[in-house]
Amino acid sequence: MIEVSNLTKSYENFTLNCSISVPSGTVTGLIGQNGAGKSTAFKAILGLINPDGGSIKIFSKDNTRLTAKDRQRIGVALSDSGFSSYLSISDIADILKHSYDSFDSSRFFGLCDKFRLPIKKRAKEFSTGMKARLKLLIAICHNASLLILDEPTLGLDVMARNELLDLLRDYMDEDDSRSILISSHISSDLETLCDDIYMIDNGSIILHEDTDVLLNNYALIKLSPQQFEHFDKKYIIQQKKESFGYSCLTNERQYYLENFPDAVIEKSNIDTVITMMIGGEKI
Repeated sequence: MIEVSNLTKSYENFTLNCSISVPSGTVTGLIGQNGAGKSTAFKAILGLINPDGGSIKIFSKDNTRLTAKDRQRIGVALSDSGFSSYLSISDIADILKHSYDSFDSSRFFGLCDKFRLPIKKRAKEFSTGMKARLKLLIAICHNASLLILDEPTLGLDVMARNELLDLLRDYMDEDDSRSILISSHISSDLETLCDDIYMIDNGSIILHEDTDVLLNNYALIKLSPQQFEHFDKKYIIQQKKESFGYSCLTNERQYYLENFPDAVIEKSNIDTVITMMIGGEKI
């Protein structure tokens, strides 16, 4: 669905340089701290900013050569954009009906009712959660083949985030050829949704891994200074000095469980990997 190769974009104090692939039928996550380059990458993919180099293909076409019909196959929700806050949901539905050949108004209004969104009220009167729900409904209700979602759960409480994530799962279940590229700094949102994860820091991809591999094979090993000195570091990716000694990130959890039973080995999650990849250092 999306192939980004050696994309570069430079600003005064920041340079994006990344490659990302989103195959058909998959959900791909892009994670990183605020300012890491997630939104810049999304805007370049959508053609909202002009890259300095590299190539971007969507549906096997250069993103600058997409037809109007191609663009109708893409659903978008960006953190810093949307419809005018003076429009009501009814107004927005009228615009969508004339913008997308496949806009499903009955589904749109049905989901608005399900998510308790007032049809006649202006969007400026909506809460943060209501605005986030509306953005996602706009993105999915015209039978899009590809969703590009930048921080769609930003500012939501746990219950509201779970509602939106369930909606995305339903969207994927309806058609196994669909794809999603989603960014978030809330890693737990992506652990049960994404097939693979790209981690970006300071404009560069520092890790790409299948989500199952990341959650099952990665581990955090905690060692005293004495243990660290004599430890087998063959499969250690990053290390970090701690008050107790050292934390070490590995992608070979089973190897260390079998060979170092006295070491403290904790199963990893995405937050742990982010902390170690950004705050640690290579052996």
